[in-house]
Amino acid sequence: MTLSHDSGDYWETTGAARTFTHPLDPELLSRYFSPDDRILDYGCGYGRLLAQLAERGYRDVRGVEPSAALVDRGRKEHPELRITHFEEPPLPFADGAFDAALLFAVLTSIPDAEDREGAVAEVGRLVRPGGVLYISDVPLQTDERSVGRYRAQERETGAYGVFRIEDGGVFVHQSQESFHALLGRHGFTVETEERRRTPTLDGHTDLSMQVIARRTP
Repeated sequence: MTLSHDSGDYWETTGAARTFTHPLDPELLSRYFSPDDRILDYGCGYGRLLAQLAERGYRDVRGVEPSAALVDRGRKEHPELRITHFEEPPLPFADGAFDAALLFAVLTSIPDAEDREGAVAEVGRLVRPGGVLYISDVPLQTDERSVGRYRAQERETGAYGVFRIEDGGVFVHQSQESFHALLGRHGFTVETEERRRTPTLDGHTDLSMQVIARRTP
């Protein structure tokens, strides 16, 4: 779920017990993924999505996760899954080793811009040319509660859109333009984007986005 050094302690303690909420869209999966695809869930948490993919007949799925606590949880809850612990990129896979990858609520969990660049760069290395990246993330919100939180915490966090929730987790909401630019810098072109209401870890809902981006051939 997270690949940030800044909030690593959170994902080894409180965050490791959380139930993650961003849903897979069956229609997007059937349109862009094949059952024979080599699929990587980058920042897989405790393997929730890996288990769902396996149940749907995707045969070659594996996850990587930097939180040791989440990996331990995943191996207990889903011992049949392949979940690899790692601390930071690069991962021990060849360039273009995967046909597709997932980044589900990962970028929002990386408050440091340099770490976000590193995560997308590594996914860009691992997804083969012509392969796809399926992302679920949270852009900047426009509701009064969110805007008030951004403004109130901007001085503490150092950036508008970076905020801390009550249990200590630190998250970031980016503008759509920044998000698309980040993908573009690492070889991805957005093909489709959808919006939906998604529950948050602090008991609210945000307008999230689900994106399919293709690795430039």
